[in-house]
Amino acid sequence: MTLKKHERILAELKTIISNPHPGSNRFRTVADLIKCSGDYRWVGLYRVDHALGLVTNVAWSGPGPPKYPMFKIARGLTGAAISMGATINVGDVTADPRYLTAFATTRSEIIVPFFDRQAERVIGTIDVESREPNAFGEEEQNLLELCAGVIRPLWEA
Repeated sequence: MTLKKHERILAELKTIISNPHPGSNRFRTVADLIKCSGDYRWVGLYRVDHALGLVTNVAWSGPGPPKYPMFKIARGLTGAAISMGATINVGDVTADPRYLTAFATTRSEIIVPFFDRQAERVIGTIDVESREPNAFGEEEQNLLELCAGVIRPLWEA
């Protein structure tokens, strides 16, 4: 992926985030854009509710809805990303016992957490899945982490 493509994706995300129309589904538009940016099979956006101890899907883009639209904060690769406060990038989910099987054909998954304004608590995650093993290299991870920073304001609105 070229720097120019990264800049275009980030600029498009900024435009989506700045859209003040309450009727627009900005979360879904963001998920669609991220999915198309890397030709990934599935992208989900999640909200983290520490008070309730739950993670809830707010939007997805792909062949079907998430198998787990809501789950306990400590479960799966998402739970690991939240507890560590860091991106979890798994090249072969079949070898990772933390993986919550959503699609039988998923081979790799990356979970990118993002924080509140004070950078104290994870408030959301981007979950990207691929049929390909080791689909998320350093370049893809860096882009997704930049995307997380751009879309964070949606979780605070």
